Amino acid sequence: MEKTKRLNDMLIYLNDKKSFQLKDIMKRYSISKSTAIRDIQALDEIGMPIYSHSGRNGHYEILANRLLSPIVFTMDEVKALYFSMQTLNDYQSTPFHLSVGELKRKFESCISKERIQRLRKMELIFSLRKYQNKSDCRLLGEILQMASDESVCEICYRKQEVLQRYYVQFFKITSAYGQWYATAYNFETGKPQVFRCDKVHSVELSNKYKAKALAEFLLPSAELFRDETAVDFVVAVSEQGVDKFQKENYPSMELLQENGVWYIKGFYNKGEETFIANYFIAYGETIRSIQPEGLKELIIGRLDEMKNHLINSRGERNK
Repeated sequence: MEKTKRLNDMLIYLNDKKSFQLKDIMKRYSISKSTAIRDIQALDEIGMPIYSHSGRNGHYEILANRLLSPIVFTMDEVKALYFSMQTLNDYQSTPFHLSVGELKRKFESCISKERIQRLRKMELIFSLRKYQNKSDCRLLGEILQMASDESVCEICYRKQEVLQRYYVQFFKITSAYGQWYATAYNFETGKPQVFRCDKVHSVELSNKYKAKALAEFLLPSAELFRDETAVDFVVAVSEQGVDKFQKENYPSMELLQENGVWYIKGFYNKGEETFIANYFIAYGETIRSIQPEGLKELIIGRLDEMKNHLINSRGERNK
């Protein structure tokens, strides 16, 4: 390992330690005693507060209550961090209560003007796709904290313009097309449920139910979301359908290839039939076959409804 990379790794390795011995460094990095001593001196010179204790049980100690020692990034790492920040612009809300613009200014204050100019030029060339979703998820930070603390909470949720109360334990937060979603265990139904974060009106701690360990929710989707009456489906798709699946899919489905043919396999619970039918309508002519027959008929029925709606709309327009 090159010395610069070794010192960077050493900064991270030692930062949360109170003390260490020379042999720890020698063993971890496969270096000699003299090299280890020189590396420790180099860390001290760049600001890590290390001091030594000599004697039979000699060791090194690191001052407590310190700031994180400076970490040196390569230019490629700087670029990756810079453009990772840009993805936050997709969201009206983040769980971190920060201004992306202010974060960007702080980041740029740590690098040279020459590098800033390079990054800004790349910014004109390299554009990340953005989804214009301005939903304000003002409680996203609280939801994340509740999930991290494994806490039961009472939420007030806006569903079809009506506020409803649920007793839940959040365990997963995801995003799609600029929108935030939180998956929680609903204690009243005994099933997981997905909530749109911008529709959560309030979140409060509750002692009505006993919290579960996070590990209980880290199960395959088939175990976590599947009801006893769930219906299995298999939809064969073309290569274009594979691309569609990779852009948008759900935990209850997976993509498999058998004998050169691509299949989307999964299940849907009672009440989810229309949602699944609408999902596969978007695949259009990329679909090769559909099982079960009931799902195929439901998709055809939905297409007929859309056709009649468009015909009626044209008739109204011509009056």
